[in-house]
Amino acid sequence: MNIEKDILDRVNEWMTPTFDQNTQSEIETMMTSSPAELKESFYKNLEFGTGGMRGVMGVGTNRINKYTLGKNTQGLSNYLHQTFPGKQIKVVIAYDCRHNSNTLAKVVADVFSANGIEVYLFSDLRPTPELSFALKHLKCQCGIVLTASHNPPEYNGYKVYWEDGGQLVPPQDKEIIEVIEGLKYDEIKFTANEKLIHYIDKDVDEAFFQSSVDNAGFKTPQSAKDNLSIVFTSLHGTSIKAVPQVLEKAGYQNVHIVPEQAEPNGDFPTVKSPNPEEPEALTMALALADKLNADIVVGTDPDCDRLGVAVRNNQGKMILLNGNQTMVLMTGFLLEQWKRAGKIDGKQFIGSTIVSTPMMNELADAYGVECKVGLTGFKWIAKFIKDFPHLEFIGGGEESFGFMVGDAVRDKDAVAATLLICELAAQAKAAGSSVYQELLKMYVDYGFYKEHLVSLTKKGIAGLAEINQMMVDQRENPITEIAGKRVVMVEDYKSSTAKNLFTGEVEPMTIPKSDVLIYYTEDGSKIAARPSGTEPKIKFYVSVHTDLDTVENAPAVEAELDAKIRAILTSLNII
Repeated sequence: MNIEKDILDRVNEWMTPTFDQNTQSEIETMMTSSPAELKESFYKNLEFGTGGMRGVMGVGTNRINKYTLGKNTQGLSNYLHQTFPGKQIKVVIAYDCRHNSNTLAKVVADVFSANGIEVYLFSDLRPTPELSFALKHLKCQCGIVLTASHNPPEYNGYKVYWEDGGQLVPPQDKEIIEVIEGLKYDEIKFTANEKLIHYIDKDVDEAFFQSSVDNAGFKTPQSAKDNLSIVFTSLHGTSIKAVPQVLEKAGYQNVHIVPEQAEPNGDFPTVKSPNPEEPEALTMALALADKLNADIVVGTDPDCDRLGVAVRNNQGKMILLNGNQTMVLMTGFLLEQWKRAGKIDGKQFIGSTIVSTPMMNELADAYGVECKVGLTGFKWIAKFIKDFPHLEFIGGGEESFGFMVGDAVRDKDAVAATLLICELAAQAKAAGSSVYQELLKMYVDYGFYKEHLVSLTKKGIAGLAEINQMMVDQRENPITEIAGKRVVMVEDYKSSTAKNLFTGEVEPMTIPKSDVLIYYTEDGSKIAARPSGTEPKIKFYVSVHTDLDTVENAPAVEAELDAKIRAILTSLNII
């Protein structure tokens, strides 16, 4: 195989004494037995995407290992010293259940401490939302969590949080990347100052649990809590360290944990993918729910920032809700609770993203609050909280099964969200309704919105090129009609322009740039195309809607919307 010179230059650098013998031996093996793998491992540097930096573990510049994470941490250390001159800088570090997460977390702690930075390191795996909480609780300047979220077992990752508790956003992320890219590997300080590393656990846990109950609990009667049967699965991840404890603290005793998935395990042995977005991931939980006749199923991803929810429909059958449905249910519940408490005065907002359901705007209008819509990723919702301090954040979410309750945690938080959906379910059941019935009532009030996501996986160098070309093709050959309906408006977030195809008028958009295209058709449908920022995928999001006059007509109307979605996907040749 012919390997480009810039790749060989990177390989040769990693064969110098800066890198340990094991690393050099692995590279030598790849040179002789797997040149394609060598190319994949070195053809680029790992980049920060929507949810930080994720990649396959192994040797090389395009892999997660002690050197790539060490370089990031050294660059971040330098940037922290520049940003907070003369201050004793503090960072907090958490990690999930993935292979090598604990050892990589210690490497990161070592580098920070070697640079004179005080480190609070969790003594065992913890959920990502607890990291965000701990950052503010301990008054740190920065936080790191070692996680690859719901990616396959061979992945790991590195997410950076700032002193407000949210992830890095522009321009800060680019400034830090510039510092990192200006470093050489031999500049990394790996020798720890152990005096600066402090291990944390129970005290922070208790504060986090109490905060979760305070933010997501709404005075549900104990009888209603006792009458709600809950099945919960951690999918072998970190949520086992927090969700059962928070539910118990909130007064929920009727909780049944899927035993086969309760033990943290980076191989995720009982699922094809530890992603609650995938129906298969909740198979065991659904089976247990049917056995126990439970009311609700909740499953979380490995780092406990996403949650999947299943509830019983009007026929008593367990059905999986999608991320848009759980988002509008929880947002509607929060808004109603705030309204009843007399806390809405026009100075509040909810948050969503450009590829999530437009139904969030309808909810905001109905309750007299703002709906701020940002790019994909909760760092943008957290940024709204920071940018608009005169407004109170009620809650918000995104279609990819994430939700945030208030601002104690400034990222997706499946701990508080699990409690919130159980509060909703318990109160609905006590009132003779159900989660599903409440959703249908919302469709009557605000319109029946139905969304669908198609993800196309394209791995490696060739896959990345194919994804990029697909976006280029859409820009060079604009789509003017979808499923027989004319495209009215095209929003191109890469050029920050919105073009009206009827008038030809082009308006600038103020939202940050991103490689996203969104089409709006004359019948109100919305179709978005977006390369994933965390996985080798290109995603297509479809949202359609129509009026629903009565709950009884929901099945017929849903069938119409499903047919419309199929027609759109067929028209775009993506099914």
